[in-house]
Amino acid sequence: MKIGVLTGGGDCPGLNAVIRSVVRKGTQEYGFEFIGLRDGWLGALRDKAVPLDIAAVRGILPRGGTILGSSRTNPYRHEDGVRRIKDTLATHGVDALVVIGGEDTLGAATELSRQGVPLVGVPKTIDNDVAGTDYTFGFDTAVGIATEAIDRLHTTAESHMRTLVVEVMGRHSGWIALHAGVAGGANVILVPERPFDIDQVCTWVKNRFRTNYAPIVVAAEGAVPKEGQMILQDRTRDEYGHVHLSGIGEWLAQEISQRTGTDARTTVLGHIQRGGTPSAFDRWLATRFGLHAVDAVNDGAFGTMVALRGTEIVRVPLDETRGRTKVVHPSLYDEFEVFFG
Repeated sequence: MKIGVLTGGGDCPGLNAVIRSVVRKGTQEYGFEFIGLRDGWLGALRDKAVPLDIAAVRGILPRGGTILGSSRTNPYRHEDGVRRIKDTLATHGVDALVVIGGEDTLGAATELSRQGVPLVGVPKTIDNDVAGTDYTFGFDTAVGIATEAIDRLHTTAESHMRTLVVEVMGRHSGWIALHAGVAGGANVILVPERPFDIDQVCTWVKNRFRTNYAPIVVAAEGAVPKEGQMILQDRTRDEYGHVHLSGIGEWLAQEISQRTGTDARTTVLGHIQRGGTPSAFDRWLATRFGLHAVDAVNDGAFGTMVALRGTEIVRVPLDETRGRTKVVHPSLYDEFEVFFG
């Protein structure tokens, strides 16, 4: 049996750990052959494939990014996309695919599965917003990086007695902002799930100054004020229709400075959060996902996604995850409001 592997969407710490795990177990236990499709769905469309064997995945466990490359290509936005993908698989004698990606990549996989392409999904995203799994690999690394940044920013904020706004990733969900904000001792945490009141934010900031401490505000990139729309610097869209987000941090710093009469600056962590070596937990989770994904292929459990439930890896129908985003529950956010201000 010959298996294709692809990584789609934004790069993410742990992708290489999945690839390594899939190839190692598939080769050693099941005698599968593997090829990698370059640059996600783009490689499947353009017939860009590379051989994958144990030698090719040796030493990649601690490496960030993906040796296969990635892209945000949506095969359904390309002419004859489904036919071209099927032709590529037929050309290389591929019997099944392991698709590693987030909500968009797996959404395309769901549609392709419905059209007869045998595949198994592996969820990845630093945002932790894929439905059906408790955690995705990449998230723990991103939270660790963001927390370290917040820790460092506390000292410079205190030295100058200014507000520092930290903008982290999180388009539709505030998991990174909430986890890193709590772990880093932020005084305000803003998430997409709850539109914020800028006057309340400024009140929290002023309360912090009254106790002779400098405030740290952590904002997810998708956070929005109650009275306005999403703050954007770039209104271009990718092939899945998503706007390229940025700008909320700078807007917050300007508003805080004007409304409180104090200095406020912005730090946008951006791609730093998803670059570099994966954490130990993400290597562990990605490795387990890979092992169970190749088991699912061997069992013919196509149209499913491997997922973490508690400490167990389970199989979830891809159809059950389509069109759903895992968001921060209001009660969880409310737990931490005692630390605001």
